[in-house]
Amino acid sequence: MDLGFTGASAVVVGGTRGIGYATAVCLAREGCRLGIVGRDESRVSETARALRAAGSPDVLELAADTTSAAAVDAVFDQVRGRWGALNALINTVGPAGAGRLEDLTDAAWATTVDQAAISAIRCVRAALPLLRHAEWARIVHVTAMSVQRQSPGLIAYTAAKSALLSATKNLARTLAPDGILVNAVAPGPILTDWARPVLASAGIAEQDPAAAFQLLQKGHGMSVDLGRFGLPEEVATVIAFCASHANSFMTGAHLNVDGGSDFL
Repeated sequence: MDLGFTGASAVVVGGTRGIGYATAVCLAREGCRLGIVGRDESRVSETARALRAAGSPDVLELAADTTSAAAVDAVFDQVRGRWGALNALINTVGPAGAGRLEDLTDAAWATTVDQAAISAIRCVRAALPLLRHAEWARIVHVTAMSVQRQSPGLIAYTAAKSALLSATKNLARTLAPDGILVNAVAPGPILTDWARPVLASAGIAEQDPAAAFQLLQKGHGMSVDLGRFGLPEEVATVIAFCASHANSFMTGAHLNVDGGSDFL
């Protein structure tokens, strides 16, 4: 299937690691021009080199902290100067926010909500004129399976991601008259950076998603029908479709990429 990214442009927020990085690589292979937003300038540059090698014809390095409105505005000013319009905005940032209710201060709550939800809305607001100026436009937000399966140790994280999902649903309706499609993707347990030290401490190779899942199932009682962790690339392909011209009639959806569950 041709996703229609040749000649198109996309910004991936949180595109230097994990699911965001895998999504950027997927789009680069489709011939998409890419803006990569991350806080670590050296990591942004390293990612840009990898994306050029993967096939992106133009990569814009956008080192920025999206909890700063001024920094976000500056990012999309650069996008405007480079391309003039934007076809896809993809927000993949996952907040810090693990901890039980009694462990989290007001400041920790505020930081988590800002990182997961408000930062994404900042990016949408700043990108909206560019999205409206494009021939076609899509917005994709990454939520989490914990939005549908509560965990006491992720109360702030889940609340923040739930806020992002609510905003996604609202934006889908709000921007429908502009022809801008807005969707969310909910990953299940995925082998990303957070899992590596946990697996190493248990003597499990990070290349063994089935053994990794057995550890998670034992500790948290989690059920995944396929019986393994997912890989970032497996989420990235779904995000890429949601962000593509090929997706022409799906908006306001919340798609589970979780290896099989009973979530609706």
